[in-house]
Amino acid sequence: MDTRKRSYRILMLPWLAHGHISPFLELAKALTKRNFYIYVCSTPINLNSLEQNLAQKDNISIKLVELQLPIFPELPPHYHTTNGLPPHLMPTLKEAVDMAKASFQNILITLKPDLVLCDFLQPWAPSLASAQNIPAVVFLSFGAAAFSYMVHSLSNLDNTEYPFPSI
Repeated sequence: MDTRKRSYRILMLPWLAHGHISPFLELAKALTKRNFYIYVCSTPINLNSLEQNLAQKDNISIKLVELQLPIFPELPPHYHTTNGLPPHLMPTLKEAVDMAKASFQNILITLKPDLVLCDFLQPWAPSLASAQNIPAVVFLSFGAAAFSYMVHSLSNLDNTEYPFPSI
C-alpha cells in the first residue's frame, strides 16, 4: 500500500481586485500547510504585486499563473486590475475578463487541477471546469451579512423590507 500523501492541486481564480485576491492568497497559504499545491490565476499586473507578498517558503507550493485578457485600446495592461482603474472602465474590465474564457480554458487543460476555486464575478469558470470534469467551488471573500443583503436585494421581487434593518 502506498502511504505517501497525495498533494491536491487547486486552481484559484479571484476577481481582479486586491480585496478579493488577498483572501484567496491567505486561503492558499493555509491550504499549503495541509499538503495542497495552489495555482493562483490573475493578470500580470496583479501577479507582480502578489509575487512581492509571497515569502520564499510560500513559493514552493503556490505558483502564479497568468490570465491573458484581450486587448482593448481603452484598457491597457496596467488597468487589468481594479487598483487605479477609473470607474467608467469597470464594465470594460468585466467584459475583458468574460472574454478571457478561452485563456482560462487553456489553463485548465494545461494544469489539470483537482479543484477550481473561483470568485462569484466569473460565473463561467465553474462550467468551464465542469466541462473538463474538474469540480469547482465559488469562494466568497466577503462576510455573511453583506452576502445576505446582496441576495435579498437581487431576489427581492415583491419589494419586501430587508429583515435585518440594523445591517
